[in-house]
Amino acid sequence: MKRRKTSPLSPEQTQALESAIGHSFSDRMLLTRALTHSSREGERSNERLEFLGDRVLNLVIAEALFHRFEREEEGGLATRLNALVRKETCAEVAKAVGIGPVLRLSPGEKETGGREKPAILGDACEALIAAVLLDAGFEAARAMVLGLWADYLDGVAKPPRDPKNALQEWTQGRGLGFPDYEVVGREGPDHAPVFTVAVRVRGYPEARASGPSRRAGEQAAAKLMLEAIEANGDA
Repeated sequence: MKRRKTSPLSPEQTQALESAIGHSFSDRMLLTRALTHSSREGERSNERLEFLGDRVLNLVIAEALFHRFEREEEGGLATRLNALVRKETCAEVAKAVGIGPVLRLSPGEKETGGREKPAILGDACEALIAAVLLDAGFEAARAMVLGLWADYLDGVAKPPRDPKNALQEWTQGRGLGFPDYEVVGREGPDHAPVFTVAVRVRGYPEARASGPSRRAGEQAAAKLMLEAIEANGDA
């Protein structure tokens, strides 16, 4: 019988996470690596697994959307895909299965709230997908993704509204030109940056928001601007 490789996680932690994702690891060191953040010096982090898991997630969700929305054109499928695989959605899934409490972080990252940071949670979620792939093959990873993303897939009957596109359509429709986006702040280490973005529309106070990437910050700022426009009765 093949001997199961163990991990530093307690049996209770391992069992709880495996139960939540619906997969029991043969090589639990893969699980350990998926939960190991790059802030832990001298240990193999989850960055390579995150790279692989991101591609697996995109493929599985793209295939699911392709079959579910047979009459949908590429643009609508792409909008749904982007909403389902973005880092914020991965972070929500990570929270739901309890990844945060078992993340292996440096003391400094723990003190700064690393267990709650969307970028770290999202990366760990994608790394976990890759760990399942390497442990048991593509079908096991596919089954896990479809199970954890089931509610999100059910919630995209209509393509999600892209805040940046919606804001641009609104401003151009009223002769206000293009919204102006500017990165006004960047904090955090290179592996977990936080970008603060301001968006300006003529005649309205600027809106500011933050995200784990410039695009995420722009999307969040556009959403706030749209909410302000709607609250002002101008939508």
